[in-house]
Amino acid sequence: MNYLVSFVSLGCDKNLVDSEHMLGLLNQGGFGLTGEEQKADVIVVNTCCFIEDAKKESIENILEVAQYKQTGNCKALIVTGCMAQRYKEEILNEIEEVDAVVGTTSYDKIVEIANEILEKKGHRTQTFDLIDREMLDEMPRILTTAGHFAYIKISEGCDKHCTYCIIPKLRGKYRSRKMESILAEAKKLAQDGVSELILVAQDTTEYGRDLEDASLAKLLHELGKIEGIEWIRVLYCYPESITDELIEEIKNNPKVCKYLDIPIQHAADPVLKRMARKSSLAQLKERLGKLRSEIPGIALRTTLIVGFPGETEEDFNVLYNFVEEMRFDRLGVFTYSKEEGTPAAKFEDQIDEKVKVKRRDAIMALQHGISQELTAAKVGQEMQVLIEGKITDEDVYIGRTYQDAPDIDGEVFVEYVGELISGDFVKVRITEANDYDLIGEIVDEYSE
Repeated sequence: MNYLVSFVSLGCDKNLVDSEHMLGLLNQGGFGLTGEEQKADVIVVNTCCFIEDAKKESIENILEVAQYKQTGNCKALIVTGCMAQRYKEEILNEIEEVDAVVGTTSYDKIVEIANEILEKKGHRTQTFDLIDREMLDEMPRILTTAGHFAYIKISEGCDKHCTYCIIPKLRGKYRSRKMESILAEAKKLAQDGVSELILVAQDTTEYGRDLEDASLAKLLHELGKIEGIEWIRVLYCYPESITDELIEEIKNNPKVCKYLDIPIQHAADPVLKRMARKSSLAQLKERLGKLRSEIPGIALRTTLIVGFPGETEEDFNVLYNFVEEMRFDRLGVFTYSKEEGTPAAKFEDQIDEKVKVKRRDAIMALQHGISQELTAAKVGQEMQVLIEGKITDEDVYIGRTYQDAPDIDGEVFVEYVGELISGDFVKVRITEANDYDLIGEIVDEYSE
């Protein structure tokens, strides 16, 4: 029998890569794929639990698809990912519809687990390999993103041990993927029509420190040689690991997007110290300043946490003034989430939720004004845009510039009466700007 499988992938794009590999494995193992959960014989929920909201979303999704045990064809409900790793016993004990939980380093066994449940009615199981297991390589993969871009996970785990973060306990110590494996996958993706590679990891800038003769700069250099790849984008760069060598490679490699996602979390030294972050305010300003002076036009994105235990008004004011001075191109703010099992959860001076929200809103209001000014300054410029879709019944296409990562940043609305295909690169003159997005018209087409 050709069983059908449906997937729910939650959380970050690193988790999405794991989902795509599981889809590839299941498809190779004879399973058909469906987006209609009520028709699926097997439903897999790949979970996240980085913060409380993510945990709630994961639970809600598990309970939502569990109904298909009664109203659909579901014979096997499998929970994978970070929440499965963290709460394996609780999931099996408290959600009776769940048939299996699979750890973060065991997703290569997804076919075996699915078949086991389907063959043994009422059977429930779990599988968890060593948390520090070497990265899984050379597995089939089915892309769920648009066919012109793909994420590549270049390492697994983390050694930072920030006091608010549970990830090292769920993903293990930092281990880099072999460069030849990354390059082989990148070449295959290019052959399949992918033109934008997006490198992801808990900390991409640490890549290669546990390998011989490897670094992020060297990896970018080699990826830049692959025919068919037009853009290479780097996410999750810790500021203290942004070396001069890396800055030079980003500056001189024409395929590397002049864009960096740098999650700095805070700017006040007392808070950074309690977070166990490795950078100081002075070091942050130095690295960000050097990036902007060495790479004209670079777009810098960051994420911040407000309301961390012990954050004083003075600490918050330092952060606010830092954001005002740095004028980030993209910025997101989270209120501190108290996560069990982390050192910060036991810290004294926990901040009231209303204060957290007030501080978050103040930073976002500041950033809103900065974003308006930055987008308005682009009017009249000509920019390369990657087309990603079309608005139904309108002569308007949707795309992104090098300054925009998919799903998290802005978009460009391109007015054009001709036909464009997702994945086309076109030159666009920006004619209007709103808070975060741009509007423009085609000047000249790069490719079709």
